[in-house]
Amino acid sequence: MLRGLACALALLGMPAYAGLDDARVTLVPFEDLDGWNDDDHQDALRVFLDTCRDLDDPQWRPICALAQTQDDGKTFFELFFRPLLIEDGNAPLFTAYFEPELKGSRVQTSVYRYPVYAKPREASGQVWLPRRTIEEGDIMKGRGLEIAWVADPVDLQFLQIQGSGRIRLPDGGSIRLGYGGSNGHTFVSLGKELVRRGIYNEHQVSQAVIKNWVRRNPEAGHDLLMSNPSYVFFRKIGDVSASKGPLGAMNRSITAHRSLAVDPKYTPLGAPIWLEKDGAEPFRRLMVAQDTGSRVKGAQRADIFWGTGDQAGKLAGKIKDDGRMYVLLPIQRAYALLPEDQ
Repeated sequence: MLRGLACALALLGMPAYAGLDDARVTLVPFEDLDGWNDDDHQDALRVFLDTCRDLDDPQWRPICALAQTQDDGKTFFELFFRPLLIEDGNAPLFTAYFEPELKGSRVQTSVYRYPVYAKPREASGQVWLPRRTIEEGDIMKGRGLEIAWVADPVDLQFLQIQGSGRIRLPDGGSIRLGYGGSNGHTFVSLGKELVRRGIYNEHQVSQAVIKNWVRRNPEAGHDLLMSNPSYVFFRKIGDVSASKGPLGAMNRSITAHRSLAVDPKYTPLGAPIWLEKDGAEPFRRLMVAQDTGSRVKGAQRADIFWGTGDQAGKLAGKIKDDGRMYVLLPIQRAYALLPEDQ
């Protein structure tokens, strides 16, 4: 029955998605995917279903409907998808990100002094004021834009880099934060700025090193934080269970070690991805493209969601590896993207 459905779905016409004019696309058999047979495909199928229902597309719809009835994820993916290696000439790079947890308060106190802001209406759709003006000026004050207050400005800036997080309140409650927009300025890495200033070598820099340096050098530390003109605003997320991950670009919770942030120019959101990350701790797993990131650009560039909290952050910060990823697309769409000689 499944094979008959696969043949029927393959007859559906489907235009290729935009953005691949500058890329090389190669069809790869499943048996060439390193570690494919060893993964938990059923677990990957459950994550795939989290966002598949939102794919309003004439080829994805029947596949997503069928996916809800499957108890053999491996057979499902092998029958209805084909892996594609999409390359744009840039070196592969795979990193990881996490959902920070910061201690904070709903009101300003002597400990919690740094505001987490919602986006002001005038910051929409344009390059707005730089970080220094936002933080040192009066433009944000007295407008009720403070969602919460936190204790450490470095933690706040790293929260902005991750784009989502949780604020743990003194009463045991929490505030869930989602990305609310930005001021449109180009991001400047604090670590790279410390290297540029000759304070550290590149291999010495980490979030902990930056945080400790700012604490030891309050004036120079403040100037370092202001060297990044990019500023991210947040919004309160009230409908996500505390047991689930943050919302990704598809407005659904993402899953640790199964969700990827990708460049949607090359990788359609919602698509399964076979990731082969190399490095000190190789990682072979079927992921799902469920998020994006301002620094995730390129056909062989992705960011792995590693989880919530400090331990996830420490582990995520160590990941900066090469490897290869393959996009799994519905059969007809996959073949439509291939050059004529394949």
